[in-house]
Amino acid sequence: MQQLRIIVDSRERNLEILETLSNMDIELSFAQLPVGDYIISDRVCIERKTVSDFENSIIDSRLFDQIKRLNESFMKPVLLIEGRDEESRLGERVMLGTIMKLYVDYNTQVVRSNGCEDTAYILSRFAQHEQNGEKRGPRLTGIKRAYSNRQWQVLILCSIPGIGQKLAEKLISRFRTIRGVASASVDELMEIDKIGRKKAESIYNILNTEFDTDN
Repeated sequence: MQQLRIIVDSRERNLEILETLSNMDIELSFAQLPVGDYIISDRVCIERKTVSDFENSIIDSRLFDQIKRLNESFMKPVLLIEGRDEESRLGERVMLGTIMKLYVDYNTQVVRSNGCEDTAYILSRFAQHEQNGEKRGPRLTGIKRAYSNRQWQVLILCSIPGIGQKLAEKLISRFRTIRGVASASVDELMEIDKIGRKKAESIYNILNTEFDTDN
């Protein structure tokens, strides 16, 4: 049986899910995905939302645009809603009506999860079905290539925990090169808006700690 693989959006910050998947011996790779949060195979991609995220995306009208793009990129799109119904503010009928519309109009399956551990299990089961059953591995379908050095630089910095696209752009604009960011002191990193001492120390340590070949 081959090792299961999942491609994860590099902006996914739920460490509990990622650690649980790693403990299941699932190989994780990261990329800034234009749609979805987890690519399971060449045809299955999963968008994960907490109940609160789901409701907010209904209220601000983001949901159907996100799901439309997901459906255009993957044959079998999945929306995973994480959390208990008691956390819902919009009410059961609104939730149910939206889920029905996603299935009928956007061909999107909705799966419910009770929490992070449950989510990791569901992701692993999808991967097992697709990769060991259907023999379909994950592929970066629909990914926009980073053609410019600037785009690659931003993507590299986005792989550091706590750094999103906007912060990465601020860093590369301030220090001009990846080497410049790596050479910056903690105090210099703290000159960037939204970077406090704790985050600056984390960035500095990741970029400057010698690689441990024994671990």
